[in-house]
Amino acid sequence: MKLRIVAVFTSLLVAITPATAAHAADDPLLDQLAAIPGLSVVSETQGTGYRFFVLTYRQPADHRHPKAGTYEQRLTLLHRSSDSPVVLSTNGYGLAASPRPTQTEPTALLNANQVSVEHRFFTPSRPADADWSDLNIWQEATDEHRIVTAFKTIYDGRWIQTGASKGGMTSVYHRRFYPNDVDGVVAYVAPNDVINPLDTAYDKFFDTVGTAECRTALDNVQAEALRRRDRFVPRLAAEAAEQGWTFNRSIGTADRSFEMTVLDSVWAFWQYSSEADCASVPTAATATDDEIWTWIDTVAGWSFYTDQALEYYWPYYFQAASQLGWPSLRFEHLRGLRNHPGLYTANSSLPKELRRTHNPVPMIDVDLWVRTAAQRMLFVYGENDPWGAERFRPSRRDSALYVAPGANHGANISRLAPEDAAEATATLRRWAGVQSTLSTFTTGLPIDDMLGDHRRNLAGR
Repeated sequence: MKLRIVAVFTSLLVAITPATAAHAADDPLLDQLAAIPGLSVVSETQGTGYRFFVLTYRQPADHRHPKAGTYEQRLTLLHRSSDSPVVLSTNGYGLAASPRPTQTEPTALLNANQVSVEHRFFTPSRPADADWSDLNIWQEATDEHRIVTAFKTIYDGRWIQTGASKGGMTSVYHRRFYPNDVDGVVAYVAPNDVINPLDTAYDKFFDTVGTAECRTALDNVQAEALRRRDRFVPRLAAEAAEQGWTFNRSIGTADRSFEMTVLDSVWAFWQYSSEADCASVPTAATATDDEIWTWIDTVAGWSFYTDQALEYYWPYYFQAASQLGWPSLRFEHLRGLRNHPGLYTANSSLPKELRRTHNPVPMIDVDLWVRTAAQRMLFVYGENDPWGAERFRPSRRDSALYVAPGANHGANISRLAPEDAAEATATLRRWAGVQSTLSTFTTGLPIDDMLGDHRRNLAGR
């Protein structure tokens, strides 16, 4: 029997703003949107040179059984011109509660339209009676395939897909299952956990990243925090009581939450900091409790491994446990200091009813396809980003991989070496059929870092 969980959330009201209604009768774009079955306009914002729509699109909860039930998937449309290329942005998580007009780096480089998709099962894009077995990479890829097919009735030019971190992974999976939907993919900082138990690449990364002095300082403060467990766990429990945080639905206890946060701290440092920040690492032997506590809170966040913070990320952890994989680290320098040796897994952050046995087949299949058959795929990684320790390795079929020197999980084309940035930009524009002399960043819209409000540590995929 399939597990079913009822998701409670506030439904989006399908409405057209008064300003939109006033000119809907002579608005070709609104007419085209209205002609797409299952698509509804929630709101519209107009700016200089663009229109921005928040939309919902009715999707089958299970594409293999389309008559068994539906849900409303949230998406946004940044429209510039029906003649411009389209960038499909998949962030792998939810959209902002109140989406605002922003553009991805490829959108700016191409002066393109942009369709941004909320990943299934991130609320509110979740079936009312959610069958969590429907949360897998093929189902989401099929969501995106239906969206692309629908919007090609409006935009019949070139399409480029992009995403960062888990969004980059999502763009790869869509390309795997529907290779003809778009004309190219730019995947930023996308991890590739092919065979989850064979994660030695992550340990090798932490053995070599940065300077030896910085690595030692980080290891020492991590170990020292665990040595002060008898003082730090009561402190976390007291703060949880004050803030209304609980642990019983997923991570389990304050002690487990404390240990997981400490284990995350070095990873989080390299994910979102730089080598220049090594000077901020406390000296373990002389640091006060407050100094260590504050540093870990800054880089990892004591509030994250609580029921209140984890619930939003349950769809991510579910996917990591069941298909995507997660980093398995040895933590050799922490021997004898850990109370929970099996804690560092995706299942530890899920309620018991959502925990799953890992199936390695989907990632093995995707990895083999990317290496041997994928075409027009561009991967960008940060040199000092731990998520890049296991990278996708694209085929030689008009594809490439670039590494931004010294960059972290925010790596993008603009942070590449100048010659690499020029080459990657030229490739992207060629795929999109755009003149290479097109000026960039012309609209004044902010560039979306594509990582949104995702947590600045382990779940920041």
